[in-house]
Amino acid sequence: MKPIQVGLLGIGTVGSGTFNVLQRNQGEIRRRAGRGIEITMVADLDTERAKSVVGDAVRVVGDAREVIANPDIDVVVELIGGYGIAKQLVLEAIAAGKHVVTANKALLAVHGTEIFQAAADKGVMVAYEAAVAGGIPIIKALREGLTANSIQWVAGIINGTTNFILSEMRDKGLDFDVVLKEAQRLGYAEADPTFDIEGVDAAHKVTLMSAIAFGIPVQFEKAYIEGITGLAAADIRYAEQLGYRIKLLGITKRTDKGIELRVHPSLVPSKRLIANVEGAMNAVVVHGDAVGTTLYYGKGAGSEPTASAVIADLVDIARLADADAAHRVPPLAFQSNTLEGAMSSLPVLPMSEVVTSYYLRLRVSDEAGVLAKVTGILAGAGISIDAVLQREADEIGGEGSTQTDLIILTHDTREGDMDAALVQIQALPTVLAPINRIRKEELN
Repeated sequence: MKPIQVGLLGIGTVGSGTFNVLQRNQGEIRRRAGRGIEITMVADLDTERAKSVVGDAVRVVGDAREVIANPDIDVVVELIGGYGIAKQLVLEAIAAGKHVVTANKALLAVHGTEIFQAAADKGVMVAYEAAVAGGIPIIKALREGLTANSIQWVAGIINGTTNFILSEMRDKGLDFDVVLKEAQRLGYAEADPTFDIEGVDAAHKVTLMSAIAFGIPVQFEKAYIEGITGLAAADIRYAEQLGYRIKLLGITKRTDKGIELRVHPSLVPSKRLIANVEGAMNAVVVHGDAVGTTLYYGKGAGSEPTASAVIADLVDIARLADADAAHRVPPLAFQSNTLEGAMSSLPVLPMSEVVTSYYLRLRVSDEAGVLAKVTGILAGAGISIDAVLQREADEIGGEGSTQTDLIILTHDTREGDMDAALVQIQALPTVLAPINRIRKEELN
């Protein structure tokens, strides 16, 4: 069969990895795909650097639209990133009848519904394994490997920067700001790390996994997002003493009322495998009704790990390019051309309706009656307590200190009820600082 001809838009870290892996393993890839896959055209603003990567055998241009306009290009691989020009180019490629592969989780999380519909109307494929968890084939697992299951929940460490920071905070007992500077020095964090440390990057990824797991449209705007900037070394230390580790998780769950879609720091029991995922590694746990709990672990970023996912998508397109559209794997797992397979109308729940358990850390006056007042407010809100840990005052402020930390673990309760109780507790004159609240996930 005629080789599939590929045009790359952007040849930075992932693009160069894609080119190199495809060159190195082209024999095996051809045997798996049933035909050759050749990168024949590259668009990059830095044409000289691009030429140094791909050599003379590949045509290099500075304008991405030249790639889209080339009638010989079968697949456009978008590796530019962001919401702006990338969206225009992807839609133009689809309109030109090109299949698209992208690693752009932000684009799909925000504009995925429009892009997937445009592709369906044109009869082309949009593949995006590289958009979530880098080299871990979690999209294929959710969309194909677990297709027999009613997925109950998905929880993932899906941002390597934040996991590196939390691992360092735990190992070295340092506060967030100190570790962030070190992560930037080592190249684990960007100069502007906002998308990572505020949870936005993880929210893009869990939005896509939620859509695949539950057959709902991508709804990034409904995700609850909370980053790690408010975490202190004390929280990580106390969590460890209680048998937990703190991880930034992307979580999506099916409930009787609707779908939970949230990103926030979570206490996870230290005996869980995902709690022991350290450094910049990623991991995703999926619970299905038939298979039970499964874990997917690996490198969530990097040149060749992400290239592995890009090329897997290219192989899928090579296999299915000539197939009838109804026989291809749907981009969001569920067929939408029948009444039974239409997108689910299950709502994404507001955070106030989410039910989970909590870790609370209160800096309080070291005097009699403080604990009774706090527990009385919780009881009045219908919140039951699982455990209480009170530190000696001299551990907090030295000998003669008049302040202490009060740590409370609760049983499951509705977030809205917890919010209301915390307003009352914060107003107590014996509560001396903002309350630290971290959600707790057992993941069993």
